[in-house]
Amino acid sequence: MNRLAVILFGAVAILLLTSLTMVVDPYLEIGAIPPESKLQPYTIDEGKGRDIYVSLGCMYCHSQQPRDPSFAPDGLRGWGRVSTPGDYAYDYPHQLGTMRTGPDLFNIGARQPSRAWQLTHLYNARSVVPGSIMPGYPFLFQVKDSPGPGDVVVQVAPPYGPSSGVVVAKPDALLLVSYLLGLDHTYPSDTLVVEAPTAPEAKP
Repeated sequence: MNRLAVILFGAVAILLLTSLTMVVDPYLEIGAIPPESKLQPYTIDEGKGRDIYVSLGCMYCHSQQPRDPSFAPDGLRGWGRVSTPGDYAYDYPHQLGTMRTGPDLFNIGARQPSRAWQLTHLYNARSVVPGSIMPGYPFLFQVKDSPGPGDVVVQVAPPYGPSSGVVVAKPDALLLVSYLLGLDHTYPSDTLVVEAPTAPEAKP
């Protein structure tokens, strides 16, 4: 019986120590990181759009973390500066992603600031990006005979649009685009250390 108590006590102690070192300590460390000073909290519409982004599983094909040049040429791809922990202060759960079936979206709001382009891309990506393998999201839109007051009409070039009528964005499509347009982290980082280029060595 005494041996069983020792084994149980040891198992609980190991579990507790593991939880402290792998869960609690990192949480406290990351929680103490302040947001970048130029980072703005999400607006109400952007926050709702982010929930839609999460529900659609966009992070399974898109990342939101431009990496250091020593890991990948993300800067040369036009994805912006290296991301920092402070860039994600308002993101919960984070959408860093691990796959790049599609491009990184950390700065998609700066690269593609057109709401019209974003809506058309969501309806059918191949209508604006030939050869894209991104699926369409037609359930975020409605086809009407004619637009009503306040409707946002989405221009879709043939043969990608409906044979008749017009494509109108539903509220969820507009909210999702609000979030995407809000993904603009082109502000300078407070914490990122940018190394000055070194002068080439003089030849003897």
